[in-house]
Amino acid sequence: MEQLRLFEGAQVYSTTLGDKEVSIETGVLAQQAGGAVTVRCGDTVILATATMDRGVRPGIGFFPLTVDFEEKLYAAGRIPGNLFRREGRPSEQAILLCRLVDRPLRPLFPKGMRNEVQIILTALSSDSEHLIDPLAIIAASAALSISDIPWSGPVGAASVAHVDGELVVNPTASDMELSTLALQVAGTSDNILMVEAGASELPEEIMLDGLKLAYESMQPAISTIEQMQAERGKTKYTDFPVFAAAPETVERVNELARDKVRAAVGEVTDRDERKTRLSEVRAETLEALAGAISADEVDAGDVEDSLDSLYKDAVRRRILDDSVRPDGRDLQTVRPIQVQVGNIPRVHGSGLFMRGETHVLTIATLGTPGDAQRLYTLQPEEEKRYIHHYNFPPYSTGEAYPMRGPKRREIGHGALAERALQAVIPEDFPYTLRLVSEAVSSNGSTSMGSVCGSTLALMDAGVPIDAPVAGIAMGLVQDQETGAYKVLSDIQGVEDHLGDMDFKVAGSEHGITALQMDLKIKGLDFEILRIALEQARQGRLHIMGKMLEVLPEARAQLSPHAPRILTVSIDPEKIGKIIGPGGKTVRALQERYEVKIDIEEDGTVYVSGLNGLAAEEARREIESLTEEVEVGRIYTGQVVRVEPYGAFVNLLPGVDGLVHISQLADYRVNNVEEIANVGDELTTMVIDIDPAGKIRLSRQAVLEGWTAEEARDRDRGGRRGGGGGGGGRERDRNFRGGGRERERSGRNGGRPRR
Repeated sequence: MEQLRLFEGAQVYSTTLGDKEVSIETGVLAQQAGGAVTVRCGDTVILATATMDRGVRPGIGFFPLTVDFEEKLYAAGRIPGNLFRREGRPSEQAILLCRLVDRPLRPLFPKGMRNEVQIILTALSSDSEHLIDPLAIIAASAALSISDIPWSGPVGAASVAHVDGELVVNPTASDMELSTLALQVAGTSDNILMVEAGASELPEEIMLDGLKLAYESMQPAISTIEQMQAERGKTKYTDFPVFAAAPETVERVNELARDKVRAAVGEVTDRDERKTRLSEVRAETLEALAGAISADEVDAGDVEDSLDSLYKDAVRRRILDDSVRPDGRDLQTVRPIQVQVGNIPRVHGSGLFMRGETHVLTIATLGTPGDAQRLYTLQPEEEKRYIHHYNFPPYSTGEAYPMRGPKRREIGHGALAERALQAVIPEDFPYTLRLVSEAVSSNGSTSMGSVCGSTLALMDAGVPIDAPVAGIAMGLVQDQETGAYKVLSDIQGVEDHLGDMDFKVAGSEHGITALQMDLKIKGLDFEILRIALEQARQGRLHIMGKMLEVLPEARAQLSPHAPRILTVSIDPEKIGKIIGPGGKTVRALQERYEVKIDIEEDGTVYVSGLNGLAAEEARREIESLTEEVEVGRIYTGQVVRVEPYGAFVNLLPGVDGLVHISQLADYRVNNVEEIANVGDELTTMVIDIDPAGKIRLSRQAVLEGWTAEEARDRDRGGRRGGGGGGGGRERDRNFRGGGRERERSGRNGGRPRR
């Protein structure tokens, strides 16, 4: 519609996502790109460009698709806070968005194409309400569809939340604060291709309903993009090389190796022995074709590709025809599980989860609220207090290569495991938690091993999680000609590599907490999803049972090496009393008690330190700094000044009250110093606070067991305006209950208060 037009002269197409209008326009920005569109919902605007290199880099053996997200902070009216005042390396949130967009696009490119394709997404505007994720997928899909790049899309996308028992399509950030589900789905007009979800222990039935609703909701966007492609799309480039083994080579390799490969797959269940057998077959085949390779009649790379195809076909046929997997398991059996906890000294918690040859060691560290990770992104969240990092070192697969920091895959796996546990971390648990999972050995599904290891490490550290969480990776092998399929539980590396689906499900006994699906085929029907979800539920409960045999519940006490955190709730208007001028008060408290103090805007104060007794003393002082004096309450305080008419007693930091001489004892007192001298401790009751804030105290009320009302009736000094009793004089007119008297130097040993 016209009101959604961004640039004069652009062609605008409108569609809907849930109850919100989405506009897609093209024709003005990035005209030299292969395809370019801007997508807008509310005041969130994404520019997407798609460009393909017409040449192929020499020696490249894969399809080089790259998705980049330019997270420009100007989109939210902000200037980057770093030294250079410009955006730097992508944030983890940006990398996760790139992965989210890549996954549904990749299966739809022509098989064998190796021309480099680059998708660049740029956030031009962000209103912090309309979610960027589904708009980014729609934008990338539209840019590819109208470009000259060969691609069999379009795809659509939809987000689904679960608010107050109802599923909500295309929720806002405000909706997500109340939601128990964060579901992202992308797919074609035929079926879904990609799923990413986090949930608060939702049943499988609700998750499946959410998937169906998302699929239905993305169809209007797909139809609109198809219309754009028909009206504005460029002619697709077809003159690109397709890399595939020559048919003659495939035939010769089949004759030489098919039976040997099938025998290796059918007879050998040990992975190392199978690798040895297959290496022997490879060597024999290359030797048999050595002359043809030397004469350039056969390409050695084509021989390798043909052998890989034979291996893939042999594994898939055995699963489809015999329901037997490469390691001899049936379709639903989970590999043997071993669990250990608490092996590493000094750390706050540790868990070693071993499932077959997949071993993950997870370490838990408890920190203070001030250790929370600050986020400087376009996402609504400003900080994280539950952090999970995943590492996949080369030795985990017996390889050696340079380590250059976490790759996108590692960041994605870490985020998935983080999402799986977030739902069971108690909201009132005051610690910042960092989990690090080291994949020390890998043969499939280390991400779900990280989920299990995280649960163990948290429980070992004494974190009172609401429920233990386990994860399992499901696979699929489907015959594209007949439609026959087998769903596999707990897939290993070869099944992930040769199968058609990687479907990861994590959850507690009550429901799902995280879900991720990637497809290598063009679609997946809901009946397969239903079977996979139920099979995954049974598998994760089996795994959880094995974990709980070793550690049935979280340890009763936190690790002795973890900091102790005490919580104090104060009136937000009194935060300044704790901070003090220029932070002087809070710094003094931290130095005196060797603690760290974090203060939230809502008045929550966290006191943390390794010495629990010192932290408790600091907590008590903070309470006293902000405590209100109450009438009728008894306080023990130090005498800070003596006057002929009474003694001033310090009740709380900065708060003094007056005990009139008539209220010092249960008998007549002639001289204040008979009872009270500077530095003495007196136990008194607050019997009155006047409108000016002056505090009246009574020691006699404590001795006699009077109430505050009874003490006021007998307070001669109060009735006579400050005199009476033992020669009391006029009250000090400069005294205020909120602070100590500053004017006079007291008599009889009193000293100026400065």
